[in-house]
Amino acid sequence: MTVMTLQELAQATGASVRGDQGYQVTGLATLRSAKAEHISFLANEKYRSQVAESSAGCVIMRAEDDHGEATNALITPQPYLAYARVAQLLDNTPAQAKGIHPTAVIAEGVALGSDVSVGAYSVIEAGAVIGDQVQIGNHCTVGSNAHIGAYTRLWSNVTIYHGVRIGQHCTFHAGAVIGGDGFGWASENGKWVKIPQLGAVTIGDYVDIGVGTTIDRGALDDTVIENHCIIDNQVQIGHNVFVGEGTAIAGQVGIAGSTRIGRGCLIGGQAGLAGHIEIADHVQLHGQAMVTKSIEQAGVYASGNPVVPQGEWARVGVRYKQLPDLFKRVKALETKLK
Repeated sequence: MTVMTLQELAQATGASVRGDQGYQVTGLATLRSAKAEHISFLANEKYRSQVAESSAGCVIMRAEDDHGEATNALITPQPYLAYARVAQLLDNTPAQAKGIHPTAVIAEGVALGSDVSVGAYSVIEAGAVIGDQVQIGNHCTVGSNAHIGAYTRLWSNVTIYHGVRIGQHCTFHAGAVIGGDGFGWASENGKWVKIPQLGAVTIGDYVDIGVGTTIDRGALDDTVIENHCIIDNQVQIGHNVFVGEGTAIAGQVGIAGSTRIGRGCLIGGQAGLAGHIEIADHVQLHGQAMVTKSIEQAGVYASGNPVVPQGEWARVGVRYKQLPDLFKRVKALETKLK
């Protein structure tokens, strides 16, 4: 269990302490569930009323939100960011593995850095290079000639195919598959001819890949994910896609092959991007957006049908079917008026 004083947390986050600087906390909790040993945070005005009722030993908040209800406070202009920093300091997530498990299979010629951990029944194939303090969980596979940079973590059942190159300080959550074949086929007389996928996948530093996400290897050139990208669960990224630095992709997004996504983009859940298009830097796509052509300017883009009451949706559906006939009638009226 990690124990830290408010003074230590303030120094680490750049916040200031209102109250007892020597007060000790051991964990984080929501305002509603926190106890005296916890630190909590207020980043959304929606939860302002919970501060007075909270038993938290300390609350992270802005100066303008501190009305003295909390016993102690960490004052900062960015409470959500400070919360993230404190969470890192008090993180009690267990290691993916400790040491080399006796059931792990490590081929001859694998280059292991210092303090590498490999879990039960994991396999590392010939020619792989594993950096210092990499943690590989149970039942993982690292293919031949793959490179995994220092301090990267693989949770259980992650598959890294041959030739994939991964940077430092990355995290791959359970079931992620990196470097499987892209969807490359040629048609011949009604049959499909397989196109071997001869590229690989290159992933930068500080990339986080969610549960069950798949990133296909390139057909010729590599599929590329640049530094500091965060990719949520069950995302499909096709072959030869390029994702620019700092882009965030939410769950169940599908990106077809050879599409290029710029830096600092935000892609909402279940968005779909067609292949061979380009998305400019700092584009934000709302959830379920369907992108079929390139976006050349930064901004916020949306498509799809937001939820409405069922009765209203049914009426809209009826009117939708009537649109072609209505269009013909309007055109006819325009012709008469001319």
